[in-house]
Amino acid sequence: MDRQVLADDVRRFVSSARVGRLATATPDGLPHAIPVCFVLLGDSIYIGLDAKPKSVDVLKLRRVRNITSNPQAALIVDRYSNDWAQLGYVLITADASLVSDDCERVRAIEALRHKYLQYRALLSDDAHVIRLTPRRATSWGDLSPWRRSCGSNSVARIRSEVEQ
Repeated sequence: MDRQVLADDVRRFVSSARVGRLATATPDGLPHAIPVCFVLLGDSIYIGLDAKPKSVDVLKLRRVRNITSNPQAALIVDRYSNDWAQLGYVLITADASLVSDDCERVRAIEALRHKYLQYRALLSDDAHVIRLTPRRATSWGDLSPWRRSCGSNSVARIRSEVEQ
């Protein structure tokens, strides 16, 4: 890429988000959208295919079959709030593929495990990884980075306050 597709504010917003929605399409154009965990590394976005129970083999998942036959995909990262001044979203259109380079795949797995502690157990060393190469990004609203969610200590404190 000769220019940076993702502006700095978009990168911060996307990087700080915990979940996005991956949209792919069948060869006939039928849409398919699912929530995904992802990590932004350099100019690529990576999505791991983890070991959570699935009804089919990982390589037969609809998102993988769609990407194999139609590499055009989109990722939307959005924030909803009852305070509508905090609403924001980023829509990234991208070329999607399975990562075939072992070094790149290992780097992506390590980054995903760092961002999501659950992946330390659920994302194997030989897991398949989807790469999204952004081609265009559209954004709207408040793109300030996401705030970290309350930890268990905060939840316990709130519960205690409610019970009193």
